[in-house]
Amino acid sequence: MRHVVLAALFVTCAAGSAFAQADQPLSPLALSIACAPPPTYEPAPAKVLRIAGSQDPTPRTLFGDRDLLVVGGGTKAGVELGQQFFIRRTIAYGTSKAPRGARTLGWLRIVAVNETTAIGLVNQVCGGIVVGDYLAKFVAPVVSADIEKDQTPGQPDFTKLAHIVAGNEDRVVSGAGDLVLIDWGQSQGLSAGARFAIYRDPGIAGLPLASVGEGVVISTSSTMALTRVTRARDAIFSGDYVAVRK
Repeated sequence: MRHVVLAALFVTCAAGSAFAQADQPLSPLALSIACAPPPTYEPAPAKVLRIAGSQDPTPRTLFGDRDLLVVGGGTKAGVELGQQFFIRRTIAYGTSKAPRGARTLGWLRIVAVNETTAIGLVNQVCGGIVVGDYLAKFVAPVVSADIEKDQTPGQPDFTKLAHIVAGNEDRVVSGAGDLVLIDWGQSQGLSAGARFAIYRDPGIAGLPLASVGEGVVISTSSTMALTRVTRARDAIFSGDYVAVRK
């Protein structure tokens, strides 16, 4: 372990400039997308890399930016020098601890590795990192210029409706510019760039759905999508309807 620590310090100093060149700063929107939850409620895989601790002489339970973190896996687990990983934590509720997606807490780059252990340098913090948080392959978000535009192409398709599931940090209320998950994905034909209208049932017999906003799809899994609210006439709530524009 002492050799891993010394290697981490050496690599961090010697290769710091090369890593800095690779870690180009993200735009504010790209940063918010990277810090958003992944578009899935599937639990983390059974075999996953996790944070085991930090390279700090003072024991701590909360880690942050530029910290050197010990990763519980090395080259035998496929870890390589220079790899980047998201740091995430499963969201679980109730006595059953049923998974409800994950929070993205930041990302790190591997700066030292041996067969069984690695050291990662935290490049970005989105939330407090603790022992046990897991790693997922880092993919920089692709941000189209159209994502920031409020557009309404085509007409909403009311034959099949999706729903707003939750906002970032599992919030139930969102607004314009916020990122939210919806319960449609690739299986329903959604892809990045798709536009949709957001509606709410007023709860009064005889009244139609009320228009409350517009949005655009950013990324998808098979069953869910991460989206951005581009317009909000009122607060957007979990459970509001989504009508994809055709």
